This record gives sequence, C-alpha cells and structure tokens, in this order.
Amino acid sequence: MNDGNVRARVWLEIDLDTAEDNFRKIAAAAAPAKPLAVLKANAYGLGVGPISRRLDRAGAVGFCTADLKEALALKPLGKPVQILGGVLDFERAEAVANGIILGITDLEAAKRISAESVRQNKITECHVKVDVGMGRLGILADAAAEVIPEILKLPNLNCCGIYAHFPSSERGENEENTRQIQRFLQVLGELGGKGIAFRKIHMANSDAVHHCPSVLKPPFTHVRTGIGLHGSFTGEANTLGLRPVFSLKTRLLAHRMMPAGHGIGYNSTCRLKKATRVGTVTAGYADGLPLGLSNRGHVLIQEKSCPILGRISMDYTTVSLEAFGDDPPSPGEVVTLIGGTGQSAVTVESWAGLKGTHPYDVLCSFGPRVERIHVGSAA
Repeated sequence: MNDGNVRARVWLEIDLDTAEDNFRKIAAAAAPAKPLAVLKANAYGLGVGPISRRLDRAGAVGFCTADLKEALALKPLGKPVQILGGVLDFERAEAVANGIILGITDLEAAKRISAESVRQNKITECHVKVDVGMGRLGILADAAAEVIPEILKLPNLNCCGIYAHFPSSERGENEENTRQIQRFLQVLGELGGKGIAFRKIHMANSDAVHHCPSVLKPPFTHVRTGIGLHGSFTGEANTLGLRPVFSLKTRLLAHRMMPAGHGIGYNSTCRLKKATRVGTVTAGYADGLPLGLSNRGHVLIQEKSCPILGRISMDYTTVSLEAFGDDPPSPGEVVTLIGGTGQSAVTVESWAGLKGTHPYDVLCSFGPRVERIHVGSAA
C-alpha cells in the first residue's frame, strides 16, 4: 500500500491476508475443536465488516458478539451468531425474531427468552453459561446441576450448547485454571448422569488456545478466538507464530528548532535540556494514544525512533527529531505510531504496558477519527 495516497490524518492499516493466516493457524492448533470468531466491539476496533467476510471465507463456523446490534450486522453472512452475554428487555424480541443464538445466564433470563419464543412461535437456540470462577455472568457451578434441568423444561428453547469463561487463561493450566476446568467437567458429568448432553461445549478463548490444551479436545467441541486473530496476546508466549494484522499511522504536521529550557506540552512536563528540533504529529489521545506514552513512548519516522516529548494532547503529539540531525523529514511525512520491525518496533503490548492495561483496552480505544483502511487480496 502506498501511504502517500492516504488522505487521512491518522489511520489503521489492517492486513486481511494476515488476519486470515492467523485464523488458519489458530484453527489448526485447536483441532478437532472448531473455531468461533469473536468479533465484539467492531472486531476489537479494526472493522467488523471486512474482517468477518474474510474469516467467513477462511472457514469460521460461527461468530460471537456482545450485543444485538453487533449480532445483526453479522447475520447476512449466513453463519450462526451468538451473543456471549445476555440480552436486555428491549433486545429480546428482535434477537428471537432474527434467530440469534442467545446465552442463558440464569433461570429467570431463560424464562423470559422462552416466553418471547412462545409468543413468536419460534424455537430459539441457546447456550447455557456456567460460572466456574469469572464472577460476572452465568449459573454458579455448584447450582448448575439443579438449575439447568429446569431450564431445559422450558418451551421453545433449543439448549444445545454449554460454555464457561476463564478469568486468566494466559496463566496456563495452573492450579486455579485446572480447578476451573475440572469444575466445568464435573458439571457436565453431573448433567450427564441425568441424561443431559450438549452438542456444543466451549471454554477456550484466545489465550487458552496457546496455554490450556485440555480445553481443545473432547468433550470440548469449539474454541472462541478474538484478539488472537489480530496477533495480540495477554500471555507471554506466541506459540503459534501469529503476526500483528495492523499498523497505526499519522503524519508530521510541522517541525522547528526549540531552544534549551523551553517547555513542551501542557504543564511543561518536558523541558528541553538543549536546543532540539521538535516535530508535531496529527494524532492525540482522542485518537487512542494513551497518556501513559507521554515522555515515555516513541514513534517511527523513516524507521528512526523519535521519542515523545511532553504530555500527549487531544489532537497532537510532539516528538524529538534529533535522530535526523540537519536533515529533518518534511511536513506530511508518514509517522508510524504502532508497527515497524526489529527492536525499535512499537507494539500494542508495549503501549498496554505503558498505559498499565492490556492489549484489548488499547485496541478498543482508537477513536472515530481514525480511518480504517483494509488491505490484502479482495480487501
């Protein structure tokens, strides 16, 4: 892609070929479990339309979302779409009408979905969520063997799936995660003793594909992969050779020599120790740059590392151009905020570390001014 043709102040360049390659590697590692692509929050900020179409072509057996609006956007692809959490009262009727797979998080929620399904004379596919340690949604594991049979008695529900969610799968099969896996398997056994079985059973998320092999084999039938598709992880090891699918870029607006002692940015958190050429680039925290990069992060211009000076502003960021000596880059030059290769590369993980958060937060922080540009074959 020729960056010179991009008419944007800040943009994400998303490589669909790499996304497909990551998906195929995850699918191969998870086999025989089948891959469900989790595309919440606009595919973690990267553009759900192009990514979902590419993953559909690559063999995703279904998609998972967080809410009804996201689910409806994926229905035209013709694959099963599941809302992983719950639905609100105003979402329920439309979800049932459109054949969305719904998560059952408690008996009362099941009763409401059943009543709406009866009203519409429809059968709604549901997956029952069991809480084995997350503490957010789901039927508590200790109560599951008693509650789930009551759910299965409700009319117009096809409860063919059951699932759970790890709080910390990046830690691998440590004592806590092993206990949660065993608790979920115990629930399946208790239900099996009552003659209850499920066709779809899933617990693995992206990190579990790397670190928790027990949940990739029977009785587990599916895995849910989201951020792994984008080559970002919360764990330390990339065991599958996944690659980042995107870079974040902006442009140099202007530069000038600034005298020693001059303050840079709000509150002058940087004061120049010597005369320095300072550049201003057209992206700030409104575009998703974490304030934690202030005076700590760096950007790349012509593959040269340029430290961030001062506090990041809403719309601009100031950087040192000392690396260029007497031959500074011209205004309009492309600036790489995330991307590059080698030791100077800027990664989502490095941003997350400076922000004191995790990669999901960084990916979902890119603002509406950031243009999404998808590249690759049939982009």
